[in-house]
Amino acid sequence: MPEQRPGTGPAPERARGEHTHSEPAGPPATGAAGPFGGHASVRRHSVRGQILDALRDALVGGDLVPGEIYSAPALGERFGVSATPVREAMQQLALEGAVQVVPNRGFRVTERGAGELAELAEVRALIEVPVMLRLARTVTAEQWSALRPLARATGVAAAVGDRAAYADSDRAFHRAVLALAGNGQLVAIAEDLHRRSQWPLTGAPAPRQADLVADAAEHSALLDALIAQDLTAVQCLVREHFTGAAG
Repeated sequence: MPEQRPGTGPAPERARGEHTHSEPAGPPATGAAGPFGGHASVRRHSVRGQILDALRDALVGGDLVPGEIYSAPALGERFGVSATPVREAMQQLALEGAVQVVPNRGFRVTERGAGELAELAEVRALIEVPVMLRLARTVTAEQWSALRPLARATGVAAAVGDRAAYADSDRAFHRAVLALAGNGQLVAIAEDLHRRSQWPLTGAPAPRQADLVADAAEHSALLDALIAQDLTAVQCLVREHFTGAAG
């Protein structure tokens, strides 16, 4: 399968292969558009982290297509950096299960079906529902109200149909809720499961803007139920949220 770059045809021949630490840095900043709507250049400090964030956004936004292979040199050229930080970021995504290493070619975006998404939703519910029910009994209304801005942020991203921004704000909201339990291991595990649930499904259409808006509205409804200590509503909202299009 020929190498593909987001939104382009096959990569040029010189982008083939996965040689280590030998590719020159890409061109300096020119202000040109980057591969996923950003700028071509990336600040030299924390390059790997910035590339990782950009690739995660591209994955959620649909710019990295399940089943397609992308080479680090080709993507590095688009970002205006050497292939090394791209490869390092892709290796992290491989550890997370988002991509698979294809020797001498690059990285294939993992193909997933609805069954895997349903399994993730079940595991998330098993972990988070009991925690939220416990928090509903112990956390004050003022503490819940302090999370309103995070809930509103998901609504803002949904209103403009920005899937990557919605994914980030959605995780931030759930992370803040679970952080009230005071268990860092819980937050880390839940974050990993949440991120995996946001990866695109093979051949499935992207979530509609209306789906994102409805999903975002559930965050405010959940806060209302938590403040009211309505445990039945909390349980139903969390389970429905996890099985939704974007939650």
